[in-house]
Amino acid sequence: MDNSESPKRYVSAVAQTCTQHGEYVSMLIHGTWSNCVACDLAAENAAMAGEREAWRKELSARAWNAKLGRAAIPPRFADKHLGNYDPLCAEAEQALLIAKRYAASFPAVRKAGTCLIFVGDVGTGKTHLAVGIAHQVLEQGGQAIFASVRSAVGSIKETWERTSTKKEAQALRDLVEPDLLILDEVGVQFGSDTEKLILFDIINGRYEATRPTIVISNLAVAELEGYLGARAFDRLREGGGRLVVCNWESYRARRAA
Repeated sequence: MDNSESPKRYVSAVAQTCTQHGEYVSMLIHGTWSNCVACDLAAENAAMAGEREAWRKELSARAWNAKLGRAAIPPRFADKHLGNYDPLCAEAEQALLIAKRYAASFPAVRKAGTCLIFVGDVGTGKTHLAVGIAHQVLEQGGQAIFASVRSAVGSIKETWERTSTKKEAQALRDLVEPDLLILDEVGVQFGSDTEKLILFDIINGRYEATRPTIVISNLAVAELEGYLGARAFDRLREGGGRLVVCNWESYRARRAA
Protein backbone atom coordinates (compact mmCIF):
# COMPACT_ATOMS: atom_id res chain seq x y z
CA MET A 1 0.00 0.00 0.00
CA ASP A 2 1.40 3.36 -1.00
CA ASN A 3 1.31 5.49 2.13
CA SER A 4 2.59 8.46 0.13
CA GLU A 5 -0.96 9.09 -1.31
CA SER A 6 -2.40 12.44 -0.10
CA PRO A 7 -5.47 12.26 2.18
CA LYS A 8 -8.85 13.28 0.68
CA ARG A 9 -9.77 16.96 1.14
CA TYR A 10 -13.38 17.93 1.96
CA VAL A 11 -14.31 21.40 0.70
CA SER A 12 -16.58 23.35 3.13
CA ALA A 13 -16.46 26.81 1.55
CA VAL A 14 -16.47 27.97 -2.06
CA ALA A 15 -16.62 31.32 -3.80
CA GLN A 16 -19.93 32.08 -5.52
CA THR A 17 -21.33 35.02 -7.44
CA CYS A 18 -24.70 36.66 -6.72
CA THR A 19 -26.21 38.46 -9.70
CA GLN A 20 -27.39 41.22 -7.36
CA HIS A 21 -24.65 41.52 -4.74
CA GLY A 22 -21.56 40.11 -6.45
CA GLU A 23 -19.12 37.60 -4.99
CA TYR A 24 -19.75 35.88 -1.67
CA VAL A 25 -18.52 32.81 0.19
CA SER A 26 -20.98 29.91 0.27
CA MET A 27 -20.65 27.63 3.28
CA LEU A 28 -21.61 23.95 3.46
CA ILE A 29 -23.95 23.75 6.42
CA HIS A 30 -25.63 20.43 7.28
CA GLY A 31 -25.20 19.25 3.71
CA THR A 32 -26.64 22.43 2.14
CA TRP A 33 -24.72 25.29 0.56
CA SER A 34 -25.61 28.69 1.95
CA ASN A 35 -27.06 31.45 -0.19
CA CYS A 36 -25.89 35.02 -0.55
CA VAL A 37 -25.97 36.55 2.95
CA ALA A 38 -27.15 39.90 1.59
CA CYS A 39 -30.05 38.22 -0.26
CA ASP A 40 -31.04 36.23 2.82
CA LEU A 41 -30.97 39.39 4.94
CA ALA A 42 -33.09 41.29 2.38
CA ALA A 43 -35.63 38.44 2.26
CA GLU A 44 -35.78 38.34 6.07
CA ASN A 45 -36.28 42.11 6.27
CA ALA A 46 -39.02 41.95 3.61
CA ALA A 47 -40.81 39.18 5.51
CA MET A 48 -40.58 41.13 8.76
CA ALA A 49 -41.86 44.27 7.02
CA GLY A 50 -44.77 42.28 5.61
CA GLU A 51 -45.63 40.96 9.06
CA ARG A 52 -45.46 44.47 10.54
CA GLU A 53 -47.70 45.84 7.78
CA ALA A 54 -50.20 43.02 8.28
CA TRP A 55 -50.24 43.76 12.01
CA ARG A 56 -50.73 47.49 11.38
CA LYS A 57 -53.68 46.68 9.11
CA GLU A 58 -55.11 44.35 11.74
CA LEU A 59 -54.82 47.05 14.41
CA SER A 60 -56.35 49.60 12.05
CA ALA A 61 -59.25 47.25 11.26
CA ARG A 62 -59.83 46.64 14.97
CA ALA A 63 -59.80 50.38 15.67
CA TRP A 64 -62.22 51.01 12.80
CA ASN A 65 -64.58 48.27 13.95
CA ALA A 66 -64.47 49.74 17.44
CA LYS A 67 -65.37 53.13 15.99
CA LEU A 68 -68.28 51.60 14.09
CA GLY A 69 -69.39 49.92 17.29
CA ARG A 70 -69.37 53.20 19.17
CA ALA A 71 -71.22 54.85 16.28
CA ALA A 72 -73.94 52.17 16.67
CA ILE A 73 -74.46 51.95 12.90
CA PRO A 74 -76.74 48.93 12.28
CA PRO A 75 -74.99 45.99 10.54
CA ARG A 76 -77.41 46.30 7.60
CA PHE A 77 -76.01 49.76 6.86
CA ALA A 78 -72.37 49.24 7.87
CA ASP A 79 -71.23 49.05 4.22
CA LYS A 80 -73.28 52.01 3.02
CA HIS A 81 -71.01 54.75 1.74
CA LEU A 82 -71.60 57.79 -0.43
CA GLY A 83 -69.37 56.13 -3.02
CA ASN A 84 -71.73 53.17 -3.48
CA TYR A 85 -74.99 55.13 -3.44
CA ASP A 86 -76.66 54.66 -6.84
CA PRO A 87 -78.93 57.63 -7.67
CA LEU A 88 -82.01 56.57 -9.65
CA CYS A 89 -82.87 60.02 -11.00
CA ALA A 90 -81.74 63.62 -11.18
CA GLU A 91 -83.36 64.39 -7.81
CA ALA A 92 -81.47 61.51 -6.17
CA GLU A 93 -78.27 62.74 -7.82
CA GLN A 94 -78.87 66.16 -6.27
CA ALA A 95 -79.46 64.58 -2.84
CA LEU A 96 -76.17 62.70 -3.18
CA LEU A 97 -74.39 65.92 -4.12
CA ILE A 98 -75.77 67.66 -1.02
CA ALA A 99 -74.63 64.75 1.16
CA LYS A 100 -71.14 64.77 -0.39
CA ARG A 101 -70.76 68.51 0.13
CA TYR A 102 -71.99 68.20 3.71
CA ALA A 103 -69.48 65.44 4.48
CA ALA A 104 -66.58 67.10 2.65
CA SER A 105 -67.09 70.38 4.51
CA PHE A 106 -67.83 68.78 7.87
CA PRO A 107 -65.25 70.80 9.84
CA ALA A 108 -67.18 73.95 8.88
CA VAL A 109 -70.50 72.13 9.38
CA ARG A 110 -69.36 71.07 12.84
CA LYS A 111 -68.32 74.60 13.76
CA ALA A 112 -71.63 76.08 12.62
CA GLY A 113 -73.83 73.22 13.85
CA THR A 114 -75.53 73.00 10.46
CA CYS A 115 -78.22 70.30 10.36
CA LEU A 116 -79.66 68.16 7.59
CA ILE A 117 -83.14 66.69 7.20
CA PHE A 118 -83.98 63.78 4.90
CA VAL A 119 -87.70 63.20 4.38
CA GLY A 120 -89.54 60.97 1.92
CA ASP A 121 -91.02 57.56 1.29
CA VAL A 122 -89.45 54.33 2.49
CA GLY A 123 -86.74 52.72 0.40
CA THR A 124 -85.40 55.89 -1.24
CA GLY A 125 -81.93 55.68 0.34
CA LYS A 126 -82.25 58.33 3.05
CA THR A 127 -80.49 56.21 5.65
CA HIS A 128 -77.82 55.21 3.12
CA LEU A 129 -76.97 58.88 2.54
CA ALA A 130 -76.92 59.71 6.25
CA VAL A 131 -74.74 56.72 7.13
CA GLY A 132 -72.45 57.57 4.21
CA ILE A 133 -71.91 60.98 5.79
CA ALA A 134 -71.25 59.33 9.16
CA HIS A 135 -68.57 57.11 7.62
CA GLN A 136 -66.73 60.15 6.29
CA VAL A 137 -67.00 61.92 9.65
CA LEU A 138 -65.46 58.85 11.32
CA GLU A 139 -62.71 58.71 8.68
CA GLN A 140 -61.91 62.36 9.42
CA GLY A 141 -61.45 61.48 13.08
CA GLY A 142 -64.80 62.80 14.30
CA GLN A 143 -67.40 61.06 16.41
CA ALA A 144 -70.75 60.11 14.89
CA ILE A 145 -73.67 58.38 16.58
CA PHE A 146 -76.59 56.67 14.83
CA ALA A 147 -79.79 56.18 16.83
CA SER A 148 -83.45 55.62 16.18
CA VAL A 149 -85.72 58.01 18.03
CA ARG A 150 -87.01 55.06 20.06
CA SER A 151 -83.52 54.08 21.25
CA ALA A 152 -82.45 57.69 21.89
CA VAL A 153 -85.54 58.48 23.94
CA GLY A 154 -85.31 55.07 25.61
CA SER A 155 -81.74 55.73 26.75
CA ILE A 156 -83.03 58.77 28.66
CA LYS A 157 -86.06 57.01 30.12
CA GLU A 158 -83.90 54.12 31.36
CA THR A 159 -82.18 56.49 33.77
CA TRP A 160 -85.49 57.00 35.58
CA GLU A 161 -85.44 53.40 36.78
CA ARG A 162 -84.44 52.94 40.40
CA THR A 163 -81.72 50.44 39.45
CA SER A 164 -80.08 52.73 36.88
CA THR A 165 -76.45 53.68 37.53
CA LYS A 166 -76.51 56.53 35.01
CA LYS A 167 -78.01 59.94 35.63
CA GLU A 168 -80.42 61.51 33.14
CA ALA A 169 -78.02 64.41 32.54
CA GLN A 170 -75.23 62.00 31.53
CA ALA A 171 -77.51 60.09 29.16
CA LEU A 172 -78.46 63.39 27.54
CA ARG A 173 -74.79 64.43 27.28
CA ASP A 174 -74.04 61.14 25.51
CA LEU A 175 -76.43 62.26 22.75
CA VAL A 176 -75.47 65.94 22.75
CA GLU A 177 -71.67 65.75 22.78
CA PRO A 178 -70.86 63.69 19.62
CA ASP A 179 -69.79 65.68 16.56
CA LEU A 180 -72.71 64.26 14.58
CA LEU A 181 -75.97 62.64 15.69
CA ILE A 182 -78.19 60.85 13.20
CA LEU A 183 -81.78 60.46 14.40
CA ASP A 184 -83.58 57.83 12.35
CA GLU A 185 -87.28 56.91 12.16
CA VAL A 186 -88.46 60.28 13.39
CA GLY A 187 -92.25 60.15 13.61
CA VAL A 188 -92.60 56.39 13.24
CA GLN A 189 -93.78 56.19 16.83
CA PHE A 190 -96.29 58.89 17.66
CA GLY A 191 -95.27 58.84 21.30
CA SER A 192 -96.41 60.64 24.39
CA ASP A 193 -95.84 64.29 25.15
CA THR A 194 -93.07 63.19 27.51
CA GLU A 195 -91.24 61.39 24.70
CA LYS A 196 -91.60 64.40 22.41
CA LEU A 197 -90.24 66.62 25.16
CA ILE A 198 -87.19 64.35 25.50
CA LEU A 199 -86.67 64.53 21.73
CA PHE A 200 -86.83 68.32 21.94
CA ASP A 201 -84.27 68.30 24.75
CA ILE A 202 -81.90 66.30 22.54
CA ILE A 203 -82.33 68.55 19.50
CA ASN A 204 -82.24 71.73 21.56
CA GLY A 205 -79.19 70.55 23.53
CA ARG A 206 -77.29 69.97 20.31
CA TYR A 207 -78.53 73.29 18.92
CA GLU A 208 -77.22 75.17 21.95
CA ALA A 209 -73.89 73.31 21.73
CA THR A 210 -73.70 73.96 17.94
CA ARG A 211 -73.60 70.24 17.19
CA PRO A 212 -75.03 69.19 13.80
CA THR A 213 -77.90 66.72 13.69
CA ILE A 214 -79.20 64.68 10.75
CA VAL A 215 -82.88 63.78 10.94
CA ILE A 216 -84.40 60.98 8.84
CA SER A 217 -88.16 60.67 8.52
CA ASN A 218 -90.80 59.06 6.32
CA LEU A 219 -93.22 61.87 7.16
CA ALA A 220 -94.12 64.70 4.83
CA VAL A 221 -92.52 68.03 5.69
CA ALA A 222 -95.63 69.49 7.34
CA GLU A 223 -96.21 66.28 9.31
CA LEU A 224 -92.61 66.24 10.51
CA GLU A 225 -92.84 69.85 11.67
CA GLY A 226 -96.05 69.01 13.49
CA TYR A 227 -94.44 65.99 15.16
CA LEU A 228 -91.25 67.78 16.25
CA GLY A 229 -92.91 71.08 17.07
CA ALA A 230 -92.16 74.45 15.53
CA ARG A 231 -89.28 75.25 17.91
CA ALA A 232 -87.35 72.02 17.27
CA PHE A 233 -88.01 72.17 13.53
CA ASP A 234 -86.84 75.79 13.41
CA ARG A 235 -83.61 74.88 15.22
CA LEU A 236 -82.87 72.18 12.64
CA ARG A 237 -83.35 74.68 9.80
CA GLU A 238 -81.39 77.53 11.38
CA GLY A 239 -77.92 78.40 10.13
CA GLY A 240 -78.35 76.95 6.67
CA GLY A 241 -79.90 73.63 7.68
CA ARG A 242 -80.96 71.80 4.53
CA LEU A 243 -84.19 69.94 3.89
CA VAL A 244 -83.86 67.16 1.31
CA VAL A 245 -87.11 65.68 0.00
CA CYS A 246 -86.58 62.13 -1.32
CA ASN A 247 -89.72 61.48 -3.37
CA TRP A 248 -88.41 59.13 -6.03
CA GLU A 249 -88.99 55.42 -6.62
CA SER A 250 -88.18 53.01 -3.81
CA TYR A 251 -84.96 51.01 -4.28
CA ARG A 252 -86.51 48.00 -2.57
CA ALA A 253 -89.63 48.16 -4.74
CA ARG A 254 -87.44 48.35 -7.84
CA ARG A 255 -85.41 45.29 -6.79
CA ALA A 256 -88.57 43.36 -6.00
CA ALA A 257 -89.94 44.14 -9.44
